[in-house]
Amino acid sequence: MKKILPLILVLTSLFSCAKNEVFVKENIIPTPKEFVLKNNKLHKINKISIFKTSDNLSYPQNKDEYYLKIEKGNVIIEGNEVWARQTLSQLQDKEGRVPDVEIHDWSTYPFRGFMHDTGRNFQTLEMLKETIDLMSFYKINYFHWHLTDNPAWRIECKVYPQLNDPQYQRPGRDCGKFYTYDEIRELITYAKERGITVMPEIDMPGHSAYFRNAFGFSMDSEEGMKVLEKCIKEFCDEIPVSMCPYLHIGSDEVYIADPKGFMQFTENLCKKHSRIAMAWDPGLPSDSTTVRQIWNTAAGSNAAQTKKGGKYVDSFMGYLNYYDPIYFTNKVFLHKACAQDFPDTTNALGGILCLWNDVRVDDKTRIALHNGMINGMMTFSERFWNGGEGSWEELVAFEEKMSYHKDNLLQNHDVRWNPNAATLWKITIADSIELDARGGAVDVNDLCTENSIVVGDTVSAWAVTNIYSEEYTTIDVWVGFEAAARSNRISGGIGQQDKWENRGRLLVNDVEYFPSQKWNEPEKYKFHYNTWHRPEEEMPFTDEQFYWMRKPVTINLKKGNNEIKLYIPKTFKGQRWSFGFVKTTRQQDNKATSCLWSRKYL
Repeated sequence: MKKILPLILVLTSLFSCAKNEVFVKENIIPTPKEFVLKNNKLHKINKISIFKTSDNLSYPQNKDEYYLKIEKGNVIIEGNEVWARQTLSQLQDKEGRVPDVEIHDWSTYPFRGFMHDTGRNFQTLEMLKETIDLMSFYKINYFHWHLTDNPAWRIECKVYPQLNDPQYQRPGRDCGKFYTYDEIRELITYAKERGITVMPEIDMPGHSAYFRNAFGFSMDSEEGMKVLEKCIKEFCDEIPVSMCPYLHIGSDEVYIADPKGFMQFTENLCKKHSRIAMAWDPGLPSDSTTVRQIWNTAAGSNAAQTKKGGKYVDSFMGYLNYYDPIYFTNKVFLHKACAQDFPDTTNALGGILCLWNDVRVDDKTRIALHNGMINGMMTFSERFWNGGEGSWEELVAFEEKMSYHKDNLLQNHDVRWNPNAATLWKITIADSIELDARGGAVDVNDLCTENSIVVGDTVSAWAVTNIYSEEYTTIDVWVGFEAAARSNRISGGIGQQDKWENRGRLLVNDVEYFPSQKWNEPEKYKFHYNTWHRPEEEMPFTDEQFYWMRKPVTINLKKGNNEIKLYIPKTFKGQRWSFGFVKTTRQQDNKATSCLWSRKYL
């Protein structure tokens, strides 16, 4: 095996001014395992030479492995050309110049997926291609394409065209829209060119209201299975195994008379068409040949599920659409991939980052912003390319990479995220329980669970931090006192006019601050219950319902320490109790930094 190259860590800024032409920091996501800066002068790319194998490659079974060497603008790529080119693109400065480097890198887990639900909310092929481009940029190599759900079947169906008939689909949910087989093949080819395998999901027998509407019987009935047999045959005839080796069969959140028999039927269908089956776990009982996608986030249950035997992927870090996306970005980085201290890929294939949109979406361009898709992808890529789990200190450093990407490599994308991991809080619950927390967004529910604390349906808390400023100045911050899930929609809704949502309060040096904008829909969207399958689920989210989408509030800072206090009430049973306080101006611009309350994190 090739000798491990020393890893150079340089803690200064990425590029000096252009006239010096000096490269001084590696900002590649995910972080390469071996990186050596040979010469920090920048050069225009002259020539790129491609080799499939060489002595520089050490792991012949790792399809992600690549070797990249740059010397005076001459580039040598060995192994995985797609990933090497993506690394090369991240190395380039704004003038397209690159440093002299030597990089040897490979993945820890072979399966790093992103799931998007187009069954509930249809997206055009062009939008999906944009997602594929982002996935490839971050070396996420499987697109889990959730093509069917209660509102509609999104696959062209020649044998049963009524599956594409809008009269059987949920009104207002992109009725009649589906992907032709030509379009499916086009996206699969597009993805393959970018290092990505497409894994379609045809959810059986759950989440299939459209099916009963169209036929008058359920999927698990004798008639339903005959229909499915023809549909799956048509799909597999149109999309050969060479294009689509996996077929996700769903199987979760449904109760049927013969779960074992139905799963044998669907698994045998996959085997008949030479497909690898994947199914949700928890879900109907699958056999040992089916890859399980573990999704239960309950404490302890996920680790236990990994011990059941058979291959699995990790989706138990949670879903993008459920949490405050700034909190969730941190959560993914701190997550222990596959519940493994030391990666073992015998059964653990990797993970899938999931984005569902149960609630109807009018403007599909807002999906990524409302759910923090891009910042979530960055931390997911890091975690499942390199395995293990991150620390808060590592996250603070990684945020510098994320900031560089946001400011320099993602100019065509609006990324509603800012560095926040260095923020420390003292939280007092019910005037008696004191806890430490960290991050610009805190999920108080999770915090209580982690500390084995049980609170009632209505309770309040104060969160306090300090910001140190070298001078009298102002900073802009996103402030929020709730983050409604883009799935069940439970929330206290928009606040009263000139008040924060959920009766929250913000005080800076004992001066109270209020929202910086007038509400367009004050006191609307107050739902203290799950809205699944209810009329409220058809009300699209708007920007002002999410604090990271709103205009930040400008607060005044005095010279020295500034006390920030947030009042966070929990006002009803089942509420996602959380808050956010995230600076939108960089520290070096305003000369204001978070004051650390506790040394235990350092």
